[in-house]
Amino acid sequence: MIIVTGAAGFIGSSVVWYLNSIGKKDIIISDKLRNEDKWLNIRKRNYLDWVDRDELFSFIESHSSKINTIIHMGACSATTEKDGDFLMKNNYEYTKKLWDYSVKYDINFIYASSAATYGGGENGYNDKESIEPLLPLNKYGYSKQIFDIWALKQEKTPKKWAGLKFFNVYGPNEYHKGRMASVVYHAYNQVLSNREVKLFKSYKKGYEDGFQLRDFVYVKDVVKIINFFRENKDYENGIYNIGTGVADSFYNLAKYTMESMGKVPNISFIDMPEDIREKYQYFTEAKMEKLRKNGYREKLFSLEDGIRDYVVNYLLKEDKYL
Repeated sequence: MIIVTGAAGFIGSSVVWYLNSIGKKDIIISDKLRNEDKWLNIRKRNYLDWVDRDELFSFIESHSSKINTIIHMGACSATTEKDGDFLMKNNYEYTKKLWDYSVKYDINFIYASSAATYGGGENGYNDKESIEPLLPLNKYGYSKQIFDIWALKQEKTPKKWAGLKFFNVYGPNEYHKGRMASVVYHAYNQVLSNREVKLFKSYKKGYEDGFQLRDFVYVKDVVKIINFFRENKDYENGIYNIGTGVADSFYNLAKYTMESMGKVPNISFIDMPEDIREKYQYFTEAKMEKLRKNGYREKLFSLEDGIRDYVVNYLLKEDKYL
């Protein structure tokens, strides 16, 4: 069996979609649904059972001999979350406990870290370097960073484990995320409402308005990479970047989105909210050599091709879900 936590969320539900697409149904999904519409993300999925996240540890104990892999995508993913105790409980303590159960019962463990751990990028974006000097810009990034540090210090580890530093992920099934949904999704909705896309002005020398640069990675690539770690037993345990290795601009993102909708690009610029202005990343670009060296050979979507697939095959369709 494969356990997927955060299974109704953006990346978690996409993992379950991909597992189904390759014939896997021996899946246990775990999450909290609450009042959000993320239940729609799993409406079409095939799986063995649903387990509330609060009951997951007792489930693991009673089914340990049947569980091969835990794919832990469940966490608070809001980069603007201000409650540090909430973040520590959900992103740090819960992940430590899953790690310990994976060690105890010899279960492979794959978990979500974040490119937010790199902070402003003053130490680069290289997953082969020491992570201890990194200085996250927000509490969310810090909660991910301290778990990564903790994991690398452990003498007792799962037989195979990988922490995945996701860069800017976009794609189907992110619709419930509100403000935290990708800029692609927000750009698409802006065009529907206003026939234009509004991007943040730049507040940093050397970056023109709209030409802040990010490594945008399509969720279909993300789930293929996650499955690579599930299937492959020859990789080096540790922390891996999950991006494309190519930074692109928000301006191009808006342009590709409008073109995919059959629109002539119409882009303007607005003030950046003050609550994120001092913690804003102006450049991210994943170093991907470590993943490639460890055997991942698949070609990744370019930003233009990924946006086209997302817009044409999902956002413009009546059924927008994977």
